[in-house]
Order: sequence, then C-alpha cells, then structure tokens
Amino acid sequence: MHGVESYYRAILQAIPLPLLLVDQNLEIHELNNAAAKTFGLTAEVMLKQRGGDILHCLHAFETPEGCGTAPSCSDCVIRNSVLSCLSGQSVYRRRMKFKTVGDEQSRDFELLVTVAPLPAQAGDLALLILEDITELTLLKNIIPICMHCKKVRDDHQFWQQVEGYFHNFIGVEFSHGVCPDCIQQHYPDLRASAPGGRFPG
Repeated sequence: MHGVESYYRAILQAIPLPLLLVDQNLEIHELNNAAAKTFGLTAEVMLKQRGGDILHCLHAFETPEGCGTAPSCSDCVIRNSVLSCLSGQSVYRRRMKFKTVGDEQSRDFELLVTVAPLPAQAGDLALLILEDITELTLLKNIIPICMHCKKVRDDHQFWQQVEGYFHNFIGVEFSHGVCPDCIQQHYPDLRASAPGGRFPG
C-alpha cells in the first residue's frame, strides 16, 4: 500500500497545475509543488489550512473565523463546486473572479476551477485544480492598436510592436513570413520571377 501511495504522490507532484486535496470545509489535506509555488508558501504551512485563508481571499478577512464564514462565502464558486462534487454530482469546470488582499494592494484574478471526486477509500476529499486564466481573459478584452502602424498601447500608455506586447504579456514568440497579398503588393518582381508565377507564402 505504501508503494501505491508513493506512486500517486509522484503523479501529483509531476502535474504542473496547482492541485489541492480538500474536504468540504476547503481544508487542505495534500497539495503538489506547483500549488505551493503558485501561492508562495511551503506545503507544511498550507496543510490543514482552509483555501480562502491561504489564497488571501478578500472575504476570508471579513470575519474572525476566516474562510467559509463570511456572508459572501455562500456564493463562492470554489466552495460550492467542492460541495457539489462531494455530494455526488458531476465534475465542475467553472470560471470565477477572485480578489486577494496582499500586504500593499489587492489583486483581481480570474480562475478556472476544476473539481473531481476521489475514490471512496480516500475519504471525503476532492481534487481541486485552480488555473489562473487572468492573462488569457485580459487578452480577450479590447486591445488598443494603432490603425496605421499597428503598434499596441500597453497599460503604461507606451506604444510597442505587437510582437513585443504579446511576448511581454504571455511569453509568445513570433515567426515572420509574408502573406501572398503582401508579396504581390510589395514584391511583384519576386512573384514574377518565381516558377509559374507562384511564391510560397
């Protein structure tokens, strides 16, 4: 049995998404390294703590008892998804807006919440996956772009090339080519000299 537990723990640690094993009160019973790194805490500090307390949820500070006791907690997507999962309903994969309180300022996140039940022998625990999709959500908003040169204005009101904007924002790298229309408009001699008048574009 010990070998099986070690095997599953190794799988848990190998997954790059933040994974938490929680009970109905969102108390953390196990977590992987990705979760500890994401929340900037050690596993020892996080174990037996409630999720909202660890995440510095804004509502966890509204009452002395912390996570799960504020009036807003009844609407918490994470909590309700875990409770639904533990009551035998299907796995949830839902989006939620989340506000945290830090030492100096609050931050807004958008999370993708996935909850899956564990086998009965594991006890009343659920596997909770929290994916930070804030950057992807922001990219779906309107991006200010110059109608002539196509530079993009960032949050600091600086204009930069679209490649640089996306690289800085989400780490995307670009490769460059020339589309057929631009070859015809800007390089007509090149197209004319290509075999059959065709140029790979």
